[in-house]
Amino acid sequence: MVSRRNFLSGAGAITAAASAAAVSKVAMAALPEPVLQTRPDTMPPLVPNTGRPYNPVVTLNGWTLPWRMNNGVKEFHLVAEPVVREMAPGFKAHLWGYNGQSPGPTIEVVEGDRVRIFVTNKLGELHSVHWHGQRLPNGMDGVTGLTQPGIPPGKTFVYEFVARRPGTFMYHPHADEMVQMAMGMYGFWITHPKAKHPLIDEVDRDFCFLLNAFDIEPGSYTPKVMTMLDFNLWGWNSRIFPGIDPLVVGFKDKVRIRVGNLTMTNHPIHLHGHEFLVTGTDGGPTPKSTRWYEVTTDVAVGQMRQIEFLADEEGDWAFHCHKSHHTMNAMGHGVPTMIGVDHSRWRGRSPT
Repeated sequence: MVSRRNFLSGAGAITAAASAAAVSKVAMAALPEPVLQTRPDTMPPLVPNTGRPYNPVVTLNGWTLPWRMNNGVKEFHLVAEPVVREMAPGFKAHLWGYNGQSPGPTIEVVEGDRVRIFVTNKLGELHSVHWHGQRLPNGMDGVTGLTQPGIPPGKTFVYEFVARRPGTFMYHPHADEMVQMAMGMYGFWITHPKAKHPLIDEVDRDFCFLLNAFDIEPGSYTPKVMTMLDFNLWGWNSRIFPGIDPLVVGFKDKVRIRVGNLTMTNHPIHLHGHEFLVTGTDGGPTPKSTRWYEVTTDVAVGQMRQIEFLADEEGDWAFHCHKSHHTMNAMGHGVPTMIGVDHSRWRGRSPT
């Protein structure tokens, strides 16, 4: 993990984008130092050393963004920029992301926290960040051309709001979003409950990851951003098999997994060897009367599903999307079906 010092030359490089009453000039002149991640591994959970305590999540092949406390406000710094993401050993893609990686880092806060997020745009076009599923002031919703002007290249916009309800949310661009999201720009946001919650149980292991899709031709490094459905790479947190880390738990652990979908299609997520309950959506924790045991749950476009189960069967259990071509990866849609073709005349011959 790398910190960049002297990231901006001074306060003159900053655009004050929140209302004047929300953020003082002093706060604007003292940006939190951006923290970058250079590795695609699953990082240890970030145990809070300031602010209110909580049990942190583990982001699959990802990490949690550090913060600083400033007069009771939890401050983060996101940097939108081109990144190189290792999707599997030996395969790197040229994507866009935040703070050195795609997806961007997970943001973790506590219900009731006042949060200030500095977003610096190092892309070559306008940018903004939408806080998907959050209750917040309209001016902080992050929709370019509707609730704010786009963040110009080289400038910084400041979002500030109170994390009003616990749950699992996402963040993503709302400026040229088809291009920017196709390039890998999104991240998770977790708001932990401030106290014991009747619908949110304590767990032993808490994981999160985003589903994503890319169309990267063999021999290329950059996704084709105009693809609508015929993607050839389906990833979990911008990693593909065999580059996805395992979700390791102990026998009899209570496990929670939070899955967000910002692809262009739905994903029936299936767990082997166990039954689970869907305990949360983007709208918050589900009432207990609506929960039933399942082994597959569909995560539609723009949705999050939170599942929980007891890991009471030992072994290495598969966990995957049940659309079989999504588990295959590197799909060649132009390859003909060769089932039933007589291959005997080619046997033993060298390719010419």
